[in-house]
Amino acid sequence: MNLDIHSRILYRDQLMIVLDKPPGIPVHPGPNGGPSMEDYFDALKFDYKEMPHLAHRLDRDTSGCLILGRNERGLKKLGRLFESGQVKKTYWAIVEGRPLAEEGVIDLPLKKVKQPKGWSMLPADKSDKEAQQAVTDYKVVKHLRKDRSWLELKPRTGRTHQLRVHLKSLGCPIVGDWLYGGGETRPPQGEFPTLHLHARAVEVPLYADKPSVVVSAELPEHMAELID
Repeated sequence: MNLDIHSRILYRDQLMIVLDKPPGIPVHPGPNGGPSMEDYFDALKFDYKEMPHLAHRLDRDTSGCLILGRNERGLKKLGRLFESGQVKKTYWAIVEGRPLAEEGVIDLPLKKVKQPKGWSMLPADKSDKEAQQAVTDYKVVKHLRKDRSWLELKPRTGRTHQLRVHLKSLGCPIVGDWLYGGGETRPPQGEFPTLHLHARAVEVPLYADKPSVVVSAELPEHMAELID
């Protein structure tokens, strides 16, 4: 993938850059290497000597707002904000089916489990020592054709694959989710379906004497087509 990374900048100041990440590219190389968003970070130094670094992560197939710290000061500050839960994130998803309730809270602990098709996150009992608390607020934005729904999601915690597992628990897996949507085998590399999950907006209280920085990313084409 060849990105015009500068056209992907949604916000930039002295501490932070927010990018509109496209679907289908990991934020950093995996164990076997390969292209990633980090390949483009050197072009985002501008007038700084330091190269920006990831302040958090998005799944390879998730699109939307990706936050980078421009320097050590920015990374440390963003790290504290993420760790204390002060960064508010809003996601949009297109799911199969319709939730029984138009809005609600999913409070379902998760744990990492090794599966035949690789590791995945599964629901866990709260008494399980490996369980991690995971809470998501959701509401239906619109009911779509082909018995699908457009949801807005506000995760209170940031567990791996949290939104994907939580939506499956509602009986509404995300469109294109081969891992949690019922696929039995891992697709060949390069043949993954396109996940319909988008990091729509972030709200970052970066400066104590200023309002929070609010940044949003437009829907990617594959999701906009289903909503239209």
